[in-house]
Amino acid sequence: MARISKHIADLISGGESQTLDFKFEISDAKKIAKTLVAFANTNGGTLLVGVKDNGAIAGVRTDEEIFMVDSAAKMFSNPPVHYEVEPWYIDGKQILEIIILQGDKKPYFAQEKNGRWRSYVRVFDQNFLANNVLVRYWKEKEIRNVELKYTREIEFLLEFLNDYPRITIDEFCKRAEISKKSAENILVDLLILKIIEMKINDNVFYYKLSNNEQ
Repeated sequence: MARISKHIADLISGGESQTLDFKFEISDAKKIAKTLVAFANTNGGTLLVGVKDNGAIAGVRTDEEIFMVDSAAKMFSNPPVHYEVEPWYIDGKQILEIIILQGDKKPYFAQEKNGRWRSYVRVFDQNFLANNVLVRYWKEKEIRNVELKYTREIEFLLEFLNDYPRITIDEFCKRAEISKKSAENILVDLLILKIIEMKINDNVFYYKLSNNEQ
């Protein structure tokens, strides 16, 4: 049991992160689908079921927990999220290690209680609702050949980002005096061309030049 205990202990000791989440229990398949989708849309991750937020081992009701995860991944995720389950035992208690790989069919969506499908990303130790620019980027980056036309709006954006480290879509709309739809179109094109990058901080999406480290 020493090897098993050390593996889980090493994971827990690092705390929750962009690639690790603790769950005391799983009682709502739709709720856990958000975490599975967020991992699949980002860098993949591991879900430890039967572990409290403070890292204490609680153990799980195996069959029920696995059923909930399976429902979340197959019924309430679209496309379905691929996962692997590894059971571990510590002090007579069973822990489920749910491993989710980064998906190759982004964007992944989770169905909410109201029936709506929404996409999520994992940032640090939280799941955030993906904005429309990111969802469109995922959908369009492999199927569109972007030919950039150097418009007044694009010129403004690139000059602004050359002088300032970042901009939000609302700031772009206001400063360039364009609609949100037009701003989205420009941002998606520039993301596909890798001229800009998207970041998120405090649940706010912002955009920066790709060679700007801030």
